[in-house]
Amino acid sequence: MKKILAFAGSNSSTSINKQLVKYASSLLKDVNVNLIDLNEFDAPLFGVDLEDELKEAPENAHKLLNLIKESDGIVLSLAEHNGVYATVFKNLFDWMSRIEGNFLFKKPMLLMATSPGARGGQTVLSIAKARFPWHDGNIVGTFSLPSFHTNFENGRISNEELNKELLEEVEKLQKAL
Repeated sequence: MKKILAFAGSNSSTSINKQLVKYASSLLKDVNVNLIDLNEFDAPLFGVDLEDELKEAPENAHKLLNLIKESDGIVLSLAEHNGVYATVFKNLFDWMSRIEGNFLFKKPMLLMATSPGARGGQTVLSIAKARFPWHDGNIVGTFSLPSFHTNFENGRISNEELNKELLEEVEKLQKAL
C-alpha cells in the first residue's frame, strides 16, 4: 500500500491548514496516511554560523527528510504569514536543503493553502510552485481554499463547488502514485 506524508506548514495548535490537510488526505483511497505535526520537529533557527558550529543538521530535520524519502506522495498545506511560508516550515526547509538539496525526491505532491481571507493563501502557493521544483518537487495538484471560516465546517469543505475542485486535485495525486 502506498504511503502518504501529510502535514501543514504551520506550528499553530489551531491551524486551519492542518484542518485542510487532514480533510484532503482523508479523501485518498487505498493509502496509508502519516499525518504529522511540525511541532514534533523542533529545530534551531537556521543560520550558517550555527550550521558551522553544529557540523550537522539537527536530528529533527533528518527525521522529516527521512519521512519524505520513505513516502510515496505528499499532501502539504502551507500557512501564509505576510505572504510567505510560516517560519517553522521555512526553517525546516532550509535545514533539509542543506542535508540534501533535492529533498523532495520527485514525490508526487498535492500542494494547498487556505486562509481566512478571500485569496486563500494564493501568494504562498505561487512562491512554493516556483521554488519547489528547484528541490525536485513534483507538484501534481494545487488547491486554494478562500475564506476558510465560511467554506469549511464540521471537518470538511462545505462549499460544494470548492469541494469538487479539491476532489479533482486529490484524484490527480491518486493517479500519480
